[in-house]
Amino acid sequence: MKKILIIIGTRPEAIKMAPVIKELQKNKKFFNLKICITGQHKKMLKQVLDFFEIKTHFDINVMKKNQSLENLTSKILTKIGFVIENLKPQLVLVHGDTTTTLAASLACYYKKITVCHVEAGLRTGNLYSPWPEEINRKLTSHIAKIHFSPTKLAKKNLKLEGIDEKNIIVTGNTVIDSLLFTKKKILKSNLIKKRLKKKFSFLEGNKKVILVTGHRRENFGTDFINIFKALKYIALNNKKIIIVYPIHLNPKVLLPAKKMLGKIPNIFLIQPEDYLSFVYLMNKSYLIVSDSGGIQEEAPSLGKPVLVTRNTTERPEALKAGTAKLVGTNTRNIIKNVQGLLKNKNNYNKMSKSHNPYGNGLAAKKIINYLKLLKKL
Repeated sequence: MKKILIIIGTRPEAIKMAPVIKELQKNKKFFNLKICITGQHKKMLKQVLDFFEIKTHFDINVMKKNQSLENLTSKILTKIGFVIENLKPQLVLVHGDTTTTLAASLACYYKKITVCHVEAGLRTGNLYSPWPEEINRKLTSHIAKIHFSPTKLAKKNLKLEGIDEKNIIVTGNTVIDSLLFTKKKILKSNLIKKRLKKKFSFLEGNKKVILVTGHRRENFGTDFINIFKALKYIALNNKKIIIVYPIHLNPKVLLPAKKMLGKIPNIFLIQPEDYLSFVYLMNKSYLIVSDSGGIQEEAPSLGKPVLVTRNTTERPEALKAGTAKLVGTNTRNIIKNVQGLLKNKNNYNKMSKSHNPYGNGLAAKKIINYLKLLKKL
């Protein structure tokens, strides 16, 4: 029986690791699973864990308001070190590109514990975009032993950096597993559908819904101001649309958004939603404007075009497939591309009907099947 520790810091990590956790729990004769959270997104993280009925074993509780990345990284590194020292796992699974991922991987390296990196190999080629996520991924890749890559392109990126091909497994992205599970849960339950319809009653009618998310550090300041100017223009010049924006809790996003968009009648600034509600919103939307990596992966499975408010993306597969488009943070460019999808049905259909390159919902099963067969650690 393999002793496995999964370490999670943020809400997106929890969403993407939930299918892996559920599969491991189904295979108790093979795995002794423990889960540690660092609490990077304390409140939002709890929503996801509750939804997927995941109970954790360790909470190192590192978050404080306005702490520096240096401070956060050092605290995670130290506290995860204590957890590893006491638990002595054979394998540690980390996900993606967060501060938790990098610090936890480094703690494992110091203890000579095998790291498995889920969603490995994503790259933009720009160390400062996304920041600090790009360097978090690169460094984690050179600590990890096992690399679960979502696509062939991600695998290619790792090979170019000298990672041994025999340790790279292409699985698809686990976020599709979570999305399809959640969508099915909504569709199967009249009670859930009724509750969500009531909760978002302002969506009813024939108005097109533009769903917006934004949280990237590199967009703080002027770039977010430019994005909000675009949203304001779009809302004021398209009375038959609704813009729904679940605002990130960071005051660097929250305060300017409320100031610039709070009084516009067809813009709804709402609290960050639980995952079930957010999937419902994605499914109800006409298009999505976002700087989120996960949404670039999820939205195509729902047939929703994504306009990405970033200048680079570590998910070029979405661009190549035509399901997403980089629009940056230039106000005019955002307006032009949103208007193009609202007015031109052919453009919209090309994006909404494109194939999702991130898998079919079986990523977690592939990961667990590999771990079952893994002999040498």
